[in-house]
Amino acid sequence: MKIDQSAILSPQLARETAHLGHLLARLRQARKVKQADAALRAGFSRNTAYRLEKGDPGLAIGQVLRYLDAIAPGATLVDLLTQADPALITLQARESTKRVRDLTAAELAELNF
Repeated sequence: MKIDQSAILSPQLARETAHLGHLLARLRQARKVKQADAALRAGFSRNTAYRLEKGDPGLAIGQVLRYLDAIAPGATLVDLLTQADPALITLQARESTKRVRDLTAAELAELNF
């Protein structure tokens, strides 16, 4: 009989597994690796990769580590949790850059004193 792991997990642990999955997804996107390619490199199905990135608590820690190694060879779980990967740092910098729009004529007139 299968047990639904998310049903017996505390809310705090559910948030932590979801956060771990989110970090895996962000690292994969920062490294520009397709989910299907990462799953293939890790040796499991795309559905398992999807479940990992959604924070499914029913997956083994070995699968998490294999997926992490498929995305960023040599990266450790500590690197992932501290977001120390250079690709993640670049992604954060790119996301924080905001494009500034030009002021309209009315806004310029309002600022003209």
